[in-house]
Amino acid sequence: MGHLFEHPRFGDTSALNGFAGNRLDRLSEARTEASLAEALADPAARLYLLAEERALVAAGSAASALHDVASAAALGLDRGSLVLLGTCPGGPRLAGSVPSDRPLPDGMHAIDLRSLASQALLPAEELGALAQARSLLSWHENHRFCARCGAPTVPAAGGVRRECGSCGAQHFPRVDPVAIMLAIDGDRCLLGRQARFPPGRYSALAGFIEPGETIEGAVRREVGEESGILVGRVAYHSSQPWPFPSSLMLGCFAEALSTEIRRDESELEDCRWFTRAEVRAILAGTHPDGFTAPPAIAIARSLVAAFAASEAAA
Repeated sequence: MGHLFEHPRFGDTSALNGFAGNRLDRLSEARTEASLAEALADPAARLYLLAEERALVAAGSAASALHDVASAAALGLDRGSLVLLGTCPGGPRLAGSVPSDRPLPDGMHAIDLRSLASQALLPAEELGALAQARSLLSWHENHRFCARCGAPTVPAAGGVRRECGSCGAQHFPRVDPVAIMLAIDGDRCLLGRQARFPPGRYSALAGFIEPGETIEGAVRREVGEESGILVGRVAYHSSQPWPFPSSLMLGCFAEALSTEIRRDESELEDCRWFTRAEVRAILAGTHPDGFTAPPAIAIARSLVAAFAASEAAA
Protein backbone atom coordinates (compact mmCIF):
# COMPACT_ATOMS: atom_id res chain seq x y z
CA MET A 1 0.00 0.00 0.00
CA GLY A 2 1.27 3.50 -0.79
CA HIS A 3 1.30 6.65 1.28
CA LEU A 4 -1.93 7.22 3.20
CA PHE A 5 -2.25 10.86 2.15
CA GLU A 6 -1.58 10.45 -1.59
CA HIS A 7 -5.14 9.68 -2.69
CA PRO A 8 -8.50 9.50 -0.95
CA ARG A 9 -10.16 6.10 -0.88
CA PHE A 10 -13.44 5.57 -2.62
CA GLY A 11 -15.44 2.51 -3.66
CA ASP A 12 -16.87 -0.53 -1.92
CA THR A 13 -15.95 -0.72 1.77
CA SER A 14 -18.36 -3.49 2.75
CA ALA A 15 -15.50 -5.98 3.05
CA LEU A 16 -13.64 -3.62 5.40
CA ASN A 17 -16.15 -2.59 8.03
CA GLY A 18 -18.90 -4.36 9.94
CA PHE A 19 -22.53 -3.48 9.08
CA ALA A 20 -21.40 -1.84 5.80
CA GLY A 21 -22.69 -4.49 3.39
CA ASN A 22 -26.36 -3.48 2.98
CA ARG A 23 -27.50 -4.21 -0.58
CA LEU A 24 -31.21 -3.44 -0.27
CA ASP A 25 -32.91 -1.11 -2.73
CA ARG A 26 -34.53 1.27 -0.26
CA LEU A 27 -37.10 2.44 -2.84
CA SER A 28 -36.59 5.94 -1.48
CA GLU A 29 -38.18 7.80 -4.39
CA ALA A 30 -40.81 5.19 -5.24
CA ARG A 31 -42.62 4.84 -1.92
CA THR A 32 -46.31 5.56 -1.46
CA GLU A 33 -48.72 5.07 1.43
CA ALA A 34 -49.55 1.69 -0.12
CA SER A 35 -45.94 0.46 -0.14
CA LEU A 36 -46.10 -1.30 3.22
CA ALA A 37 -49.33 -3.16 2.42
CA GLU A 38 -48.03 -4.15 -1.00
CA ALA A 39 -44.81 -5.50 0.50
CA LEU A 40 -46.68 -7.51 3.14
CA ALA A 41 -48.93 -9.02 0.46
CA ASP A 42 -45.92 -10.37 -1.43
CA PRO A 43 -45.43 -14.10 -0.62
CA ALA A 44 -41.67 -13.53 -0.79
CA ALA A 45 -41.72 -10.86 1.94
CA ARG A 46 -39.45 -11.55 4.90
CA LEU A 47 -38.84 -9.73 8.17
CA TYR A 48 -36.01 -8.95 10.54
CA LEU A 49 -37.30 -9.01 14.11
CA LEU A 50 -35.37 -7.19 16.81
CA ALA A 51 -35.65 -6.88 20.58
CA GLU A 52 -33.69 -3.65 21.07
CA GLU A 53 -30.09 -4.51 20.03
CA ARG A 54 -30.79 -8.24 19.61
CA ALA A 55 -31.93 -9.96 16.45
CA LEU A 56 -34.28 -12.93 16.65
CA VAL A 57 -32.82 -16.01 14.99
CA ALA A 58 -33.76 -19.64 14.68
CA ALA A 59 -32.22 -21.65 17.50
CA GLY A 60 -28.99 -23.28 16.43
CA SER A 61 -28.79 -21.51 13.09
CA ALA A 62 -27.91 -17.82 12.88
CA ALA A 63 -28.40 -18.10 9.12
CA SER A 64 -32.15 -17.90 9.81
CA ALA A 65 -32.40 -14.24 10.84
CA LEU A 66 -35.18 -13.72 8.29
CA HIS A 67 -38.75 -14.61 9.24
CA ASP A 68 -42.00 -14.90 7.35
CA VAL A 69 -44.82 -12.44 7.88
CA ALA A 70 -46.72 -14.90 10.06
CA SER A 71 -43.91 -14.73 12.65
CA ALA A 72 -44.76 -11.10 13.38
CA ALA A 73 -48.38 -12.00 14.04
CA ALA A 74 -47.34 -14.88 16.29
CA LEU A 75 -45.39 -12.39 18.41
CA GLY A 76 -48.38 -10.05 18.61
CA LEU A 77 -46.95 -7.35 16.35
CA ASP A 78 -49.41 -5.12 14.55
CA ARG A 79 -48.72 -4.92 10.82
CA GLY A 80 -48.89 -1.14 11.01
CA SER A 81 -45.89 -1.15 13.37
CA LEU A 82 -43.63 -2.80 10.79
CA VAL A 83 -41.27 -0.77 8.64
CA LEU A 84 -40.29 -1.42 5.04
CA LEU A 85 -36.53 -1.55 4.64
CA GLY A 86 -36.54 -2.09 0.88
CA THR A 87 -36.34 -4.89 -1.60
CA CYS A 88 -33.82 -7.33 -3.03
CA PRO A 89 -33.92 -10.17 -5.59
CA GLY A 90 -35.36 -12.37 -2.83
CA GLY A 91 -38.34 -10.07 -2.25
CA PRO A 92 -39.37 -7.24 0.10
CA ARG A 93 -37.54 -6.90 3.41
CA LEU A 94 -39.22 -5.45 6.49
CA ALA A 95 -38.47 -5.09 10.18
CA GLY A 96 -40.39 -5.12 13.43
CA SER A 97 -39.64 -4.39 17.07
CA VAL A 98 -40.40 -7.04 19.67
CA PRO A 99 -40.67 -6.01 23.34
CA SER A 100 -37.58 -7.30 25.13
CA ASP A 101 -39.68 -8.94 27.87
CA ARG A 102 -41.95 -10.84 25.48
CA PRO A 103 -41.51 -14.64 25.57
CA LEU A 104 -40.10 -16.01 22.34
CA PRO A 105 -41.63 -18.96 20.49
CA ASP A 106 -39.91 -22.33 20.75
CA GLY A 107 -36.99 -22.62 18.38
CA MET A 108 -36.16 -18.93 18.45
CA HIS A 109 -33.69 -16.92 20.49
CA ALA A 110 -32.13 -13.44 20.42
CA ILE A 111 -28.49 -12.62 19.61
CA ASP A 112 -27.02 -9.14 19.99
CA LEU A 113 -25.87 -7.45 16.80
CA ARG A 114 -22.25 -7.12 17.92
CA SER A 115 -21.99 -10.88 18.41
CA LEU A 116 -23.63 -11.58 15.06
CA ALA A 117 -21.09 -9.32 13.36
CA SER A 118 -17.95 -10.24 15.29
CA GLN A 119 -18.58 -13.97 14.88
CA ALA A 120 -19.57 -13.59 11.20
CA LEU A 121 -22.77 -15.52 11.86
CA LEU A 122 -24.58 -13.79 8.99
CA PRO A 123 -23.62 -12.63 5.49
CA ALA A 124 -22.44 -9.01 5.23
CA GLU A 125 -25.57 -7.92 3.35
CA GLU A 126 -27.85 -9.24 6.13
CA LEU A 127 -25.79 -7.55 8.84
CA GLY A 128 -26.13 -4.32 6.90
CA ALA A 129 -29.88 -4.73 6.63
CA LEU A 130 -30.08 -5.46 10.36
CA ALA A 131 -28.15 -2.26 11.05
CA GLN A 132 -30.69 -0.34 8.98
CA ALA A 133 -33.52 -2.08 10.82
CA ARG A 134 -32.09 -1.38 14.27
CA SER A 135 -31.49 2.32 13.54
CA LEU A 136 -34.91 2.85 11.95
CA LEU A 137 -36.85 1.02 14.66
CA SER A 138 -34.99 2.90 17.39
CA TRP A 139 -35.83 6.22 15.72
CA HIS A 140 -39.53 5.34 15.57
CA GLU A 141 -39.52 4.34 19.24
CA ASN A 142 -37.97 7.64 20.29
CA HIS A 143 -39.92 9.99 18.01
CA ARG A 144 -43.55 9.17 18.76
CA PHE A 145 -44.39 12.82 19.42
CA CYS A 146 -44.03 15.88 17.27
CA ALA A 147 -40.99 18.05 18.06
CA ARG A 148 -42.93 21.11 16.88
CA CYS A 149 -46.24 20.85 18.77
CA GLY A 150 -45.97 17.75 20.99
CA ALA A 151 -48.88 15.86 19.42
CA PRO A 152 -48.58 12.14 18.60
CA THR A 153 -47.06 11.23 15.24
CA VAL A 154 -47.73 8.22 13.01
CA PRO A 155 -45.49 6.31 10.59
CA ALA A 156 -45.89 7.10 6.89
CA ALA A 157 -44.67 5.70 3.55
CA GLY A 158 -43.67 2.37 5.02
CA GLY A 159 -41.81 3.90 7.94
CA VAL A 160 -39.40 6.30 6.22
CA ARG A 161 -40.98 9.27 7.99
CA ARG A 162 -43.47 10.19 10.71
CA GLU A 163 -46.28 12.69 10.32
CA CYS A 164 -48.08 14.89 12.81
CA GLY A 165 -51.85 15.02 12.34
CA SER A 166 -52.08 18.14 14.46
CA CYS A 167 -49.69 20.61 12.83
CA GLY A 168 -48.84 18.72 9.62
CA ALA A 169 -45.10 18.48 10.34
CA GLN A 170 -43.12 15.67 8.72
CA HIS A 171 -40.22 14.11 10.60
CA PHE A 172 -37.45 12.01 9.05
CA PRO A 173 -34.96 9.55 10.57
CA ARG A 174 -31.74 11.09 11.79
CA VAL A 175 -28.18 9.83 11.48
CA ASP A 176 -25.48 11.08 13.84
CA PRO A 177 -22.13 11.59 12.01
CA VAL A 178 -19.00 10.69 13.94
CA ALA A 179 -15.43 11.48 12.89
CA ILE A 180 -13.02 8.68 13.77
CA MET A 181 -9.39 9.29 12.93
CA LEU A 182 -5.85 8.06 13.12
CA ALA A 183 -3.33 10.86 13.58
CA ILE A 184 -0.02 10.01 11.90
CA ASP A 185 3.50 11.30 12.46
CA GLY A 186 5.74 9.63 9.89
CA ASP A 187 6.25 6.06 11.11
CA ARG A 188 4.00 6.49 14.15
CA CYS A 189 0.27 6.71 14.77
CA LEU A 190 -1.66 8.03 17.75
CA LEU A 191 -3.87 5.63 19.71
CA GLY A 192 -5.80 6.15 22.90
CA ARG A 193 -7.83 4.14 25.35
CA GLN A 194 -10.89 4.92 27.42
CA ALA A 195 -11.45 3.49 30.88
CA ARG A 196 -14.38 1.43 29.60
CA PHE A 197 -12.17 -0.46 27.09
CA PRO A 198 -11.06 -4.03 27.83
CA PRO A 199 -7.62 -4.13 29.46
CA GLY A 200 -4.83 -3.40 26.98
CA ARG A 201 -7.03 -2.19 24.11
CA TYR A 202 -6.02 0.93 22.19
CA SER A 203 -8.05 2.50 19.41
CA ALA A 204 -8.44 5.50 17.14
CA LEU A 205 -9.77 8.77 18.54
CA ALA A 206 -13.35 9.71 17.69
CA GLY A 207 -16.07 12.25 18.34
CA PHE A 208 -19.41 13.51 17.07
CA ILE A 209 -19.42 16.09 14.29
CA GLU A 210 -21.08 19.27 15.53
CA PRO A 211 -23.64 21.43 13.68
CA GLY A 212 -22.05 23.58 10.98
CA GLU A 213 -18.79 21.62 11.12
CA THR A 214 -16.97 19.87 8.27
CA ILE A 215 -15.50 16.39 8.60
CA GLU A 216 -12.00 17.88 8.39
CA GLY A 217 -12.84 20.46 11.04
CA ALA A 218 -14.20 17.80 13.37
CA VAL A 219 -11.08 15.67 12.91
CA ARG A 220 -8.80 18.59 13.78
CA ARG A 221 -10.95 19.67 16.72
CA GLU A 222 -11.37 16.22 18.25
CA VAL A 223 -7.69 15.29 17.97
CA GLY A 224 -6.75 18.63 19.50
CA GLU A 225 -9.27 18.38 22.32
CA GLU A 226 -8.47 14.80 23.29
CA SER A 227 -4.70 14.67 22.77
CA GLY A 228 -3.43 18.23 22.28
CA ILE A 229 -1.98 17.25 18.88
CA LEU A 230 -2.30 19.78 16.04
CA VAL A 231 -3.51 18.33 12.73
CA GLY A 232 -2.92 19.44 9.13
CA ARG A 233 -4.00 17.33 6.17
CA VAL A 234 -7.03 15.06 6.55
CA ALA A 235 -7.66 12.12 4.18
CA TYR A 236 -10.87 10.11 4.01
CA HIS A 237 -10.56 6.32 4.27
CA SER A 238 -14.01 4.68 4.57
CA SER A 239 -17.30 4.82 6.45
CA GLN A 240 -19.39 2.53 8.61
CA PRO A 241 -22.99 2.54 9.81
CA TRP A 242 -22.95 1.94 13.56
CA PRO A 243 -26.47 1.03 14.73
CA PHE A 244 -26.10 1.83 18.43
CA PRO A 245 -28.45 3.45 17.86
CA SER A 246 -27.81 5.34 14.61
CA SER A 247 -24.34 6.71 13.93
CA LEU A 248 -22.32 7.00 10.74
CA MET A 249 -18.61 6.59 11.40
CA LEU A 250 -16.46 8.60 8.97
CA GLY A 251 -12.94 7.18 9.04
CA CYS A 252 -10.00 9.47 8.29
CA PHE A 253 -6.24 9.79 8.54
CA ALA A 254 -4.87 13.00 10.01
CA GLU A 255 -1.41 14.48 9.50
CA ALA A 256 0.12 15.41 12.86
CA LEU A 257 1.81 18.82 12.95
CA SER A 258 2.92 18.46 16.57
CA THR A 259 3.92 15.47 18.70
CA GLU A 260 3.65 16.48 22.37
CA ILE A 261 0.61 14.79 23.89
CA ARG A 262 -1.55 16.74 26.32
CA ARG A 263 -4.21 14.20 27.13
CA ASP A 264 -7.74 15.14 28.18
CA GLU A 265 -7.92 13.01 31.31
CA SER A 266 -11.72 13.18 31.40
CA GLU A 267 -11.86 11.54 27.95
CA LEU A 268 -8.87 9.22 27.79
CA GLU A 269 -7.22 6.94 30.31
CA ASP A 270 -4.09 6.88 28.15
CA CYS A 271 -2.87 8.21 24.80
CA ARG A 272 0.46 7.45 23.13
CA TRP A 273 2.36 7.16 19.89
CA PHE A 274 2.91 3.68 18.44
CA THR A 275 5.44 2.83 15.74
CA ARG A 276 4.34 0.90 12.67
CA ALA A 277 6.21 -2.14 13.98
CA GLU A 278 4.36 -1.92 17.30
CA VAL A 279 1.03 -1.62 15.51
CA ARG A 280 1.79 -4.71 13.46
CA ALA A 281 2.59 -6.58 16.67
CA ILE A 282 -0.67 -5.39 18.24
CA LEU A 283 -2.64 -6.64 15.23
CA ALA A 284 -0.79 -9.96 15.37
CA GLY A 285 -1.42 -10.32 19.11
CA THR A 286 2.31 -10.39 19.86
CA HIS A 287 2.92 -7.00 21.49
CA PRO A 288 5.17 -7.55 24.53
CA ASP A 289 2.93 -5.40 26.74
CA GLY A 290 -0.19 -7.32 25.71
CA PHE A 291 -1.80 -4.37 23.93
CA THR A 292 -4.73 -5.29 21.69
CA ALA A 293 -6.43 -3.75 18.65
CA PRO A 294 -10.09 -2.76 18.18
CA PRO A 295 -12.42 -5.63 17.21
CA ALA A 296 -12.52 -6.71 13.58
CA ILE A 297 -16.02 -5.30 13.01
CA ALA A 298 -14.97 -1.75 13.96
CA ILE A 299 -13.81 0.85 11.45
CA ALA A 300 -11.03 1.70 13.90
CA ARG A 301 -9.54 -1.72 13.12
CA SER A 302 -9.60 -0.90 9.40
CA LEU A 303 -7.79 2.39 10.00
CA VAL A 304 -5.13 0.74 12.15
CA ALA A 305 -4.65 -2.11 9.68
CA ALA A 306 -4.31 0.30 6.74
CA PHE A 307 -1.64 2.24 8.62
CA ALA A 308 0.23 -0.97 9.43
CA ALA A 309 0.21 -1.99 5.76
CA SER A 310 1.22 1.43 4.42
CA GLU A 311 4.56 3.09 3.81
CA ALA A 312 5.82 5.97 5.91
CA ALA A 313 5.10 9.36 4.39
CA ALA A 314 8.05 11.18 2.89
